[in-house]
This record gives sequence, structure tokens and C-alpha cells, in this order.
Amino acid sequence: MPGHESLKGLDLQVYTATWCPDCRRLERWLAEAGIPHADVDIETVPGAAERLERETGKRAIPFILVNGTRWVRGYHRELPSRLDPALLVQELLQAAES
Repeated sequence: MPGHESLKGLDLQVYTATWCPDCRRLERWLAEAGIPHADVDIETVPGAAERLERETGKRAIPFILVNGTRWVRGYHRELPSRLDPALLVQELLQAAES
């Protein structure tokens, strides 16, 4: 399975908010892994929350917009750790291919 280095060519926009613990967990991992991305704070960026809900049908965060076209959930609620980096890398690469 490719590592997180393979994400460096992707345009990743992380829809987030300062009060969200899953967002902080994802942000910490992205920073530690050195993965370039842009944060889109749904509380301060006009229209961001509405776009997220309109395009995903969800109100949960974090979500990651890959190359401006595909959405990937930035957390794994079904896992005790709430984030599996290897699984997230796989999901992001799959989104970039579609």
C-alpha cells in the first residue's frame, strides 16, 4: 500500500472547525506527516458549511475535498482510535483516481 508520501501531489481541502476533536486529530496527523493541505473553517469561511452539507449530505466534520471534486470523511467513527492513517491514505488515493 502506498504511504502518505503519495498524497503530496493532491489538492486537499480539509473542512474543519476549531471546536472539533476529530479535526484536531486529523490536523495533527497531517502536520506530522508533512502532507500539504488547506484548512477550510466551516465557522469562518462563508458558504463552507452549506457546501459541505449540500455536496455530502452530511453535517459532520472533518471532511476532505480531494482535487476539488471528491469528498472523503476525515475520521473513522467505527474505530476506537477514530482515525486510521493507512485507511485514510487509501481512501484519499481512491478518491483521486475517480
